[in-house]
Amino acid sequence: MHLTRFRFNTHRPGARKLLSSSQALHAAVMGGFPDLLPSTSPSNDPLTGLLAVNAAEGGTSGGGPGKPRVLWRVDRNAKAEVFLYVVSPDRPELTHLVEQAGWPQAEADSGWQTHDYAGFLSRLEAGQTWAFRLTANPVHSIRRKDGEETKPTAHVTPRHQAGWLLKKQEQCGFEVLRSRNPDPAMPEVDGYELLVHDRNSAGFDKPDPRPERKGKRMRVPVVTATFDGRLTVTDPDALRRALSSGIGRAKAYGCGLMTLAPVS
Repeated sequence: MHLTRFRFNTHRPGARKLLSSSQALHAAVMGGFPDLLPSTSPSNDPLTGLLAVNAAEGGTSGGGPGKPRVLWRVDRNAKAEVFLYVVSPDRPELTHLVEQAGWPQAEADSGWQTHDYAGFLSRLEAGQTWAFRLTANPVHSIRRKDGEETKPTAHVTPRHQAGWLLKKQEQCGFEVLRSRNPDPAMPEVDGYELLVHDRNSAGFDKPDPRPERKGKRMRVPVVTATFDGRLTVTDPDALRRALSSGIGRAKAYGCGLMTLAPVS
């Protein structure tokens, strides 16, 4: 596993274009992995077919349930301080990103930094305390009418979004620390060392599959929220799976990547 950080040059039109479209940025991220196939369609090339089978079974490209996969997240720390983080089974090659959205004339090693992540993951132990950040797509399944199938529906308030994460913590191998002075009126948020911010519902456009709207496009909303807080490791193996395979839905759109940092 590898952890990569890339800084966007927000003065460049290419960077602004990528940052305005989660679809375009996803394609750019995946373009950094030459062995990762865009599809698993049949091919006359036996090597292509073998790689497709490996990808479908969660091989080096990952993607199966609970398997390591390519995850990414954008952190907008300031207007001119925007970073892309990528966790991946393979080491990425991001020259195309540097040329489009970075500083192509800078020193060769200044474009992006990739570090071994497996060693860090192997050192996780129960009882450790870490600061964390996670951008996720907090949803739940509801039935709008009797007899209908349940459909994923986004949580839109900070309270419900925080509650979504707290319901995930046991299966993901961590426990968010309790706040020392919680507000009794908001126990789901102020009862924990947890901040919900950068809430967004931009979504993306795609071709409308309905026959009566052939040739037109439809808007697909993707509600996201970023969680900052502190956690204690309860199940190292479960946390390792969460960090390498992601948490929640919409992973192709910059969701699911949790990162840890030492508590300051």
